Amino acid sequence: MEQINNLKTIETLYAAFEVGDIPSVLAGLDEKVIWNEAEGNKYADGNPYIGPQAVLNGVFARIGVDYEYFKLVNIELHEMSNNKVLASLRYQAKLKKNGATYDAQVAHFWTLNNGKAIAFQQYLDTKKVAEAEAK
Repeated sequence: MEQINNLKTIETLYAAFEVGDIPSVLAGLDEKVIWNEAEGNKYADGNPYIGPQAVLNGVFARIGVDYEYFKLVNIELHEMSNNKVLASLRYQAKLKKNGATYDAQVAHFWTLNNGKAIAFQQYLDTKKVAEAEAK
C-alpha cells in the first residue's frame, strides 16, 4: 500500500486555493472535518465548522465577499508526528469596504487521515486584521 504523503496533500490544497480552485480545496477535506478559525477572527463566529459545506459557507464565501484579494504567501510546511502538518505563512489581503491592506503572520495546524484533512486550526495576528477592518 502506498504511503500517503501528508505534506504533499497540504501543498496541493494550498496550490488549489492560490488559483481559486475552491472545489479542489473542499475535496481535500474530510466530510466531517472540524475547522476552527483563530479566536478573535470575525470568521470564528461559526467555530467549529463541521464539514466542507460549512467551511465553504462560513469562511471561503465570506472571504470572497469581504476581500478584493486574499493571498497566502511564504508558505512553509512542517511535517509533524501523528499525521499532523504545521504551515507557517502570511496573509496579504485587501478589504473591499475600505481599501485597507494588511500583511499578517499566520499558522495553520492540520490533522490528516487517509489523505484528507480531518481537522484545521488557524492561528492569526488578529490585531493586524482588526486594525485594517477599523480604517
